[in-house]
Amino acid sequence: MECARPPYGAVIQGRFISLEPLTRELVPELFAAIGHPQIFAGGYGGGPAAYRSTLDGFAEFASSYYAWDAANVHAVRLVGGPHDGLLVGTSTLGDFDLKLGYAHLGWTAYDPRVWGTAVNAEAKLLILGSAFDNGFERVKIQADVLNTRSRAAIAKLGATFEGVARHDMRRADGVWRDSAIFSILRDEWPGVRQGLLARLRRQGDKPVELRDGAG
Repeated sequence: MECARPPYGAVIQGRFISLEPLTRELVPELFAAIGHPQIFAGGYGGGPAAYRSTLDGFAEFASSYYAWDAANVHAVRLVGGPHDGLLVGTSTLGDFDLKLGYAHLGWTAYDPRVWGTAVNAEAKLLILGSAFDNGFERVKIQADVLNTRSRAAIAKLGATFEGVARHDMRRADGVWRDSAIFSILRDEWPGVRQGLLARLRRQGDKPVELRDGAG
C-alpha cells in the first residue's frame, strides 16, 4: 500500500480564497491579520499569554510556533472584490504519519473581520481535499476545550468528536490544556465535502467582504 504524501509547496486556488505556502517574509502581513488579543483569548498559539502586541514579538512567536519546514503551512488570501489578495489568516496540515496516513489540520487563525464568512469553509474544503487526494486516511482536528468558537466550527464541518485528551499540552502560561479531538476519515470525506460545498453555494458569487467589528 502506498504511503500518503504531503503536497509541500502547493498553491491552491479557490473561489473565495487562495492558499499559498506561508513564508517568513509574509509574517508582517500575517501579524496585521491575526495579531489581535481576541484571537489568542480563545486559545490560539497557547492562549492569551502567547499574544504579542508588536511585530517583533509576533515574529519571535511565529518562528517557533509554525512548522515552517515540516508541514504544509498555508497563508490564506482573499480572491476577488476590493480586498483581492489580502492575507487574512493561516492554517496548517502537519504532524504527518505518512505510513499510517494520518495528519493534523490546525494552527488556524483568521482576521476577525472574516469570521463567519466563506473563508473558513473554503479553506477546510481545499486543505482537506489536498490531504485526501494525496492518500491520507485520517485527518485530526482539535481545539482547546475552552475555545467554544473553534469547537463549534469544527463540529459544523461534520467532523466526528472523539473525546477529550486531558492535559494534552501546556498553554503559554504553563497551565495544562485539555484538547477536544475530532477527526474525518477518508470514507467520510465525500459527505463532509458536500456539506462544505453547500455552505459555499449559499455565498453565491459575491466575494468575501470584511466585517468591521467582527468578533
